[in-house]
Amino acid sequence: MKPPIFIVGCPRSGTSYLYHLLLSAGGFAEFRTQMNVFDVLEPIFGDLRMPKSKKRLLDQWLSSKAFDVSGLTTAQVEQAVAQSSNGSDFLRFIMEAVACNQRVDRWVDSTPTNIPHIPRIKKDFPDALFVHIIRDPRDVALSLDKRGWTRPLPWDGEQRLVAAGLYWEWIVRKGRKLGANLGKDYVEVRYEDLVNDPADALQKLEGFLSHPLNYAHIRETSVGSVKNPLTSFKEDLKQGRFTPVGRWKDKFPARQLFLMESAIGEYMQELGYPLSATAAETKRPKMTVKRLEYRLFYDFKQWAKIHTPLSRWMVSYSGILIDK
Repeated sequence: MKPPIFIVGCPRSGTSYLYHLLLSAGGFAEFRTQMNVFDVLEPIFGDLRMPKSKKRLLDQWLSSKAFDVSGLTTAQVEQAVAQSSNGSDFLRFIMEAVACNQRVDRWVDSTPTNIPHIPRIKKDFPDALFVHIIRDPRDVALSLDKRGWTRPLPWDGEQRLVAAGLYWEWIVRKGRKLGANLGKDYVEVRYEDLVNDPADALQKLEGFLSHPLNYAHIRETSVGSVKNPLTSFKEDLKQGRFTPVGRWKDKFPARQLFLMESAIGEYMQELGYPLSATAAETKRPKMTVKRLEYRLFYDFKQWAKIHTPLSRWMVSYSGILIDK
């Protein structure tokens, strides 16, 4: 097998779109769902060296959407589980089996929330390459909120979009910091570049992946969201005005926009995202305490998700991996 690829980023930043661009290029195993190994599978099933954990994983994975789309046989999954002593083993055996079935020699994991697990993944997959996709946080926040995925702290009331922006800053900072330690095995790509000038963006990515990414061929093949956009704003598609870049200019409530840019504006500008006119021309309030609150909250939530039994119970009923 050639080196595996891990596409990471804040959810709703275009990880699936980039994944489908790669599938459209050909040569990658097609597995149209996310494995969620490190944030979901391991917290649910625990120590896979234990026979009881192996049996639970096998029983539930065989009834999951992931099994349905994998194209694997029950025997192949049984073998993967039997050989696995942790989530990384299971991911490797499953994805290599999928690739072999499809007669290709490379696979991609597009689970966006793998960012906190980058050091662990790199340890277990030494030759892995990481592509961090980054998108304007204002468009990300709108999409997260449209999906109902934003969760402000109790005392912040209805400031869902502000909370989404603070989450974007937390996870993007973490991804860039961890990625910087990977040297030549880490690259960043902007969602806006993939949308506005995909041929050029893919040509740059081609060298990093050592894999042909001919955009004319990709357009002709058009797998998944390359052909039919995956969007939270279905109404825009119906009206024939699908504009995933800069949507915030029309849809973001003015007060929430000002507060979000007050909170994360400096980091936005550092990454090349200019502030709206209002935020740029108006003295913005200091939100140091709020940013600290959310950073500590997201750090604790990530730790609890992996290490506490309560979180394992919550994840097991989330439907992320197990339910069809």
